[in-house]
Amino acid sequence: MSAANARPTFLLVHGAWHRSTCWAPLRDALAAHGLRSRTVDLPSAGPQGTPTAGVYDDAEEIAAQLRRIEGPVVLVAHSYGGIPAAQAATEGSDVVHAVYLAAYMPAEGESLHGIHGRDQSGPEDLTGTSPVFFDPRTALYGDMPEDQAERAVGQLVEQSLRSFQQPVTRAAWRTVPSTYVICERDWALPPTLQEKMSTRATHVKRLATGHSPFLSAPEELAVLLHEID
Repeated sequence: MSAANARPTFLLVHGAWHRSTCWAPLRDALAAHGLRSRTVDLPSAGPQGTPTAGVYDDAEEIAAQLRRIEGPVVLVAHSYGGIPAAQAATEGSDVVHAVYLAAYMPAEGESLHGIHGRDQSGPEDLTGTSPVFFDPRTALYGDMPEDQAERAVGQLVEQSLRSFQQPVTRAAWRTVPSTYVICERDWALPPTLQEKMSTRATHVKRLATGHSPFLSAPEELAVLLHEID
């Protein structure tokens, strides 16, 4: 996969309700393997202005981070992060591979709500935010020790509804080689839906973890990413 002599930098794109600090354990594990990583904070997660940020704002922030990185990039997107990543990592960027980690992998015209079969005929919500899961401890961190899970839940932020409603206009997986990582014990994004979306990827890998292996199994995930590198 590494066509260039330089080893790629991993750009880590978080999912909904998270911030880039969630990647800290994985970044430490990657560094232990001699791998560089960068992160991005998506505008749709956290305090919102009016109108609230959506997919295109997130995609532009990812693209801006890509422009700041010299050399090849492996883009790693988690959960909702797969949607703006698919919009941003198009042909012509320095992304040599995209990893969809228990992530949405949309085709052109698809949104997160649309993938779940929700009616998208109404106008975008320009001001609202989406509540987190009813039980985020179980849904997002069900395979983590209680103290770590509670700490992670305490760091969750608000997420714009608009980000769940806007469809992508580009699908990077059509031109950029990709790996889909199915998290087999996921209570947030059903593995059956992950299986369906993974058919769009070049390669498929599996982890016997819940939805957030960057926290519950960072070393195992780092080894998987090292193999992709």
